[in-house]
Amino acid sequence: MLKQYSVSGFLLKVLNGMSMGVIVTLVPPALIGEIAKALDLVWLQQTASITTNLLTLVIGLCVAMQFNLSAIQAGSVTIATAIGGGAIKLVSQVGDVTLPSQIIQIIGLGDVINAGITASLAVLIVLLIGERLKNYTILVLPVLVIVVAGLIGRFTLPYVSEITTLIGNAVNVFTEMQPIIMGIFIAMIFAFLITSPVSSVGVAVAIGLLGISSGVANIGATAACFGLGIAAYRVSGLGTAIAHIIGSPKLQMANLALKPKIMLPVIANAAILGAVAGFFEIQGTTISAGFGFVGMIGPLTHLNLVGWTTTNLLITLFVFVILPIVLALLFNFIFIDRLKLISEDDYKLDFE
Repeated sequence: MLKQYSVSGFLLKVLNGMSMGVIVTLVPPALIGEIAKALDLVWLQQTASITTNLLTLVIGLCVAMQFNLSAIQAGSVTIATAIGGGAIKLVSQVGDVTLPSQIIQIIGLGDVINAGITASLAVLIVLLIGERLKNYTILVLPVLVIVVAGLIGRFTLPYVSEITTLIGNAVNVFTEMQPIIMGIFIAMIFAFLITSPVSSVGVAVAIGLLGISSGVANIGATAACFGLGIAAYRVSGLGTAIAHIIGSPKLQMANLALKPKIMLPVIANAAILGAVAGFFEIQGTTISAGFGFVGMIGPLTHLNLVGWTTTNLLITLFVFVILPIVLALLFNFIFIDRLKLISEDDYKLDFE
């Protein structure tokens, strides 16, 4: 079964599966999260939170589906990915309370990169085994996949997580610069991070981005949300565009891996937006940094920090909505229509 896939074809299917996992777990909470908060619907907020924290598990399932695996195979890949993804752990103590027995605790989104690595290993094991186990498949296959891929994933997790820390340390250098210059560099970096498998929020938390540095990180992420959303609209429709803007631009992970040049309009957009955000001193928190327009967290956090005055509302609308759209249209026109460095089809997504 493995021979039918080239290396690039295999990796593309993994990245497509990861993108689908992002859609299923991050887009719905982004759409309902702020509504739930505004209406004080606690049960809906809890539903959104649970959905988000199942990211690594759903990545495993979606990757398995890309390879048309059977129920037993897909279930094994899903469990292995959840184990290696780092979002689930066993604890015997919560706060100061010691529990009589261990319980499962979800500790966040987990590590998307390691989830992808674990899912890849799990699928490889399934494809290598193929039909060799015959009648013993139901007994042996889940054990092999879960134990081998899951344990390797747990072993690689701390090392892969260091990637986030290293990127964070590099970003931290720019936080000491003058606001406008800082805004340009940090915005460009976070525009790329929010599209890549790396967690933009994880990087922000790792170095404790606050204030203007957090605000410009959000603006960079916003540039990716609108830039990629508008580009995708031309070939994939309005629903896909909205999923990029309010959900996550990580939907473009597979396209980014195949053709990194799709980020050229976005990076140009982010550079200008970052400078503008630095000038207006856009604010953010450590937790909000890196979300951009996802769930409208970036603009809402800024307004909560600076106050909901008419002036601040107009500045926020200009920096987070109007300017990103105008620049996205401008740079897409320049790079796609005029320079023809990028094709519209480079942004096409197929989730069937």
